[in-house]
Amino acid sequence: MNIEQHIREIGERAKSATTHLALLTTDQKNFILQAMANALDEHREIIKKENQKDLDLAKKAELSNALIDRLLLDDTRIDNMIASIRRITMLPDPIGKVLHEHAKTNGLLIKKIRTPIGVIAMIYESRPNVTADVSALCLKTSNAAILRGGKEALHSNQAILEILLAAGYKAGLPEHALQLITIPEHEAVKILLKMPEYIDLAIPRGGSSLINMVVEHARVPVIKHDKGLCHTYVDKSGDLNMAVDICENAKCQRPGVCNAMESLLVHEAIANEFLPLLANRLRDRVTLKGDTLTRNILPDIEIATEEDWHTEYLDLILSIRIVKDVEAAIAHINFYGSHHSDAIIAEDQRAQQLFTQQVDSATVYINASTRFTDGSEFGMGAEIGISTDKLHARGPMGLEELTTYKYIIYGHGQIRE
Repeated sequence: MNIEQHIREIGERAKSATTHLALLTTDQKNFILQAMANALDEHREIIKKENQKDLDLAKKAELSNALIDRLLLDDTRIDNMIASIRRITMLPDPIGKVLHEHAKTNGLLIKKIRTPIGVIAMIYESRPNVTADVSALCLKTSNAAILRGGKEALHSNQAILEILLAAGYKAGLPEHALQLITIPEHEAVKILLKMPEYIDLAIPRGGSSLINMVVEHARVPVIKHDKGLCHTYVDKSGDLNMAVDICENAKCQRPGVCNAMESLLVHEAIANEFLPLLANRLRDRVTLKGDTLTRNILPDIEIATEEDWHTEYLDLILSIRIVKDVEAAIAHINFYGSHHSDAIIAEDQRAQQLFTQQVDSATVYINASTRFTDGSEFGMGAEIGISTDKLHARGPMGLEELTTYKYIIYGHGQIRE
């Protein structure tokens, strides 16, 4: 069987599985999810063994530290995968929820209800925990999922899905509800993206090259989960000690993720006081780069080039610019940012209001770290990713974002005159 035939067969199977998923009750779905969570716990040594194969290959290929960190599955991260699935079981099932209803004068009762999207093609890189998160979220929303992870995580992804499926089938999971494409060639993804008869939505999650490839070849709807070029702006009204703490967290807590801060903007009125405080906290761990005004205050740091303002480092590197006011900070963010996560540190309410109204990003923070942009932190149990689009979902995508709706109209013989 050639690649196209194989991918089409996967699509056909997924589409068929949606009819069986639609019949599952909330209790049945939660029972399957609990069985899956238990299986991950029971087979964690297998997961770690297969993950080590990916880590060894990644180191041999000299992948970046950020990518290797994303690949790693230790006991803590496996615990997090398990906890995410269990949290999802405790969340309300959105499927069948009545969003709106009203009765017409002719007696028709019109209801708008949440329904599954159908077949979701998830195309992602590096992080094998995505395999578990997507599987759980799609099952809870009665969607079939076709997963295509990066080749750098192939052993981990296969191990996780095999464990989930073995437990899921015993608990009542419909056949082919979850499938993993293991073909490494890019042709497989391109074929998948050209099957609107089977695929209802494609979600790419990864770097710019992956996103661009999916958008270029897709003939199905796409929700992009693009890079996170996140900013923090410290206003002249900000609490400077709080700002140092927030900036340290946003940059250093886990630098290789999409919600880490990459650029810092500082109001000119407090730059002389704030930047030395920040540099004393970060310079032993973080490579600091700055514009000319910043280097007048911190002469030992590197010069920030135009390219730096466009760069998602995913590393312990931070570019710093001094700006005239909040309006200048907003203009910088809207021009250079990726519409992901951006924060203002300010006590002045006007500055807060301008920032939240005018920064065109999926998540906008006041006096908090951008590191909170996460489905679990937002109470979603887990996330399928963080959308940087505006339609049909924006920001962390949880259960509700994996649904659409339909209208059901109840009558008793009405005809239109």
